[in-house]
Amino acid sequence: MKIKIPLQVIELEKGNYHLIVTGKFLDENIGCWALDTGASKTVFDKNLEQYYVLEENCEDVQSVGIGEGLMLSRYAVMRPFILGKYKIENQKVALFDLTHINEFYRRTITRTSICGLIGSDVLLKYKAVINYKYKTLTLAY
Repeated sequence: MKIKIPLQVIELEKGNYHLIVTGKFLDENIGCWALDTGASKTVFDKNLEQYYVLEENCEDVQSVGIGEGLMLSRYAVMRPFILGKYKIENQKVALFDLTHINEFYRRTITRTSICGLIGSDVLLKYKAVINYKYKTLTLAY
């Protein structure tokens, strides 16, 4: 089965675009996710503790981003959330403090904040297709 989810294309700065997909948590709160095809792992904001459970015996791990140096993160499992009409369960994520990213987002014309980045782990698992013309994300499950 395939589902199509609308995407927002937001221009953070002239010529600098991010693709945003809106999801929903089971408590009905909305969460915006940036699609990051270059990220190997899905990332979630560690400040939103009500939406994840730390993995048992979880230790800090080193992660590499596009910025300089290594960053410390922890792994967690997301509580179920919904993208489009599909409930995603037991999704493993790397936790990071996304405060600095959200401060940047809020300074732009979008006034948007994100709860995480959908990485290649999810995009591959659900055979994602991004259609830029129609601004949709198609997931197959």
